[in-house]
Amino acid sequence: MRKNAGLGVVLLPFYFSPFGFLCWRTLFPRNRLFLTSPFSAILLAMKIPVLVDTDTASDDAVALVMALRHPLVDLRAITTVAGNVPVDQAARNALYVTELCHAETPVFVGAAKPLSRPHAPADWFHGKDGLSDRGYAPTRRNAEKTHAVDAIIETVEAHPGIVIVTIGPLTNLALALERRPELARHISRFVIMGGNPCCEGNVTPAAEYNIWCDPEAARIVMRSGFPVELVGWHLCRGDAALNLRDIEYVLSLDTPLARFAVECNSRAQEAYFEQTGEHGISLPDPVAMSIALDPSIITEQSDNYVDIETASELTRGMTVVDRLQVAGNDRNRAVWGAVLKTGTKSKVVWTIDNASWKQALFLCLR
Repeated sequence: MRKNAGLGVVLLPFYFSPFGFLCWRTLFPRNRLFLTSPFSAILLAMKIPVLVDTDTASDDAVALVMALRHPLVDLRAITTVAGNVPVDQAARNALYVTELCHAETPVFVGAAKPLSRPHAPADWFHGKDGLSDRGYAPTRRNAEKTHAVDAIIETVEAHPGIVIVTIGPLTNLALALERRPELARHISRFVIMGGNPCCEGNVTPAAEYNIWCDPEAARIVMRSGFPVELVGWHLCRGDAALNLRDIEYVLSLDTPLARFAVECNSRAQEAYFEQTGEHGISLPDPVAMSIALDPSIITEQSDNYVDIETASELTRGMTVVDRLQVAGNDRNRAVWGAVLKTGTKSKVVWTIDNASWKQALFLCLR
């Protein structure tokens, strides 16, 4: 964390908990009131700098709402990457969300394709525009002229202790690492929504989309020394998905943000049922954001070596987790040598408190 955060670091578990968030939203129901309160100088000094890298589609949009609405998040930049939608569309969607949240957070356009593969969008899941093709109005603001990779490097170096949350393919981060291999030293937390540790994938039997889309980039990032917290696709399924009662509750809040969260995910809700046979809205990126905002919702995690398959088309993008800690054995050491050499394990999240994650979401949509 930032060295000058002081008391804020000590109280972070409270600030980022659903109860703490509710306290601030009760005292300061709108950002404008929060910023003009007598305590604003103290509270703003405690805000945590965050950068979000996204391929903004429907669940990404809700995750951005969570970051933009949290009173103690200082969202320094939103960088976009080709993934669910083309990168320019991702930027337009991100700008739309910032305007919906009355925020001025800068949006930067990044990589238009994976490092060494053609771009394969997920319009079959999110719609052509990524937001269920509902015809949202054009944005008033434009993306910044600086390239996202430059913005990542500049933002990280200007804000030591920054938290990075990636909710798309990792192309931009891999490109930033190629230019600044030491970037990991400046980051306090690196939360990745990606992968399918020890379970089925959502784009192939073996892989989750964000990793599958650019597995070479994911491998670079996983071997970089970043303090990775891996939030896999499995965490948004089952009871973690918004069920019909949850959706009714969100709509009952009757706010523009609540309506947007449901409406922009209408195609994703259909696609999720087609894919899994499960009813509801599955929100992998907001789950990852909730963990970034409040790690206490994690109920089980472990430190493991993780590598990404890049050579096989059958298992392209597979997130291989050394869950049994056997990577260093004689029979595996040669294959895992590059990962072992980093000496850095990832925190792999296995289970979360579903009620707490949903409460954090609901609070942001009020």
